[in-house]
Amino acid sequence: MKTLLIVDAQLDFMPGGGLAVENGDQIVSYINLVQPQYNLVVATQDWHPQHHISFASNHDNYKPFQKKDIDGYRQTLWPDHCVQGDKGAEFHPNMRTNCIETIFRKGADPKIDSYSAFYDNHHTKSTGLAGYLKDKGCKTMDICGLAGDICVYFTIKDALTEGFQVRVLEKATKALDQEKFDQQKEELEAEGVVFL
Repeated sequence: MKTLLIVDAQLDFMPGGGLAVENGDQIVSYINLVQPQYNLVVATQDWHPQHHISFASNHDNYKPFQKKDIDGYRQTLWPDHCVQGDKGAEFHPNMRTNCIETIFRKGADPKIDSYSAFYDNHHTKSTGLAGYLKDKGCKTMDICGLAGDICVYFTIKDALTEGFQVRVLEKATKALDQEKFDQQKEELEAEGVVFL
């Protein structure tokens, strides 16, 4: 089962969005190009309620990208992004979605942030993605999307833990912090991840 997982190719992560990744929109044409090569295409969406704990706007005297201890966890506070039902939560309008079989939404619990497509950040709640892919006979997956150093990275880590082999489509992945992603790439390659 040749599987593609597209992580958070949403407007708020594109230039002009609430949490923009530089040149994030450049991944769309490549994602469109490769989708027909796969038997199974799955996508994720960040899907936050307006009062989400990770939004700096919900904490007095805090600004985006500051960190705060919340319930024993160190939380990065983000600009508001991918709010349920808002334009910014939609996929990029140029991205083809007719090949996408299923969409998994994450980050809907207002009290827990959720970077990975598989689990929330505390690993208390599964999205059901692992079981879904295993039921389909998936053993290896190609992953792409935004942001490489955050949601894509944590998705890869959980995919490995769940026993999947992972390949990353570099042309279809952009990072918020490219230097950090370059370091993560070395770590992931040592764990068997292939970067294409």
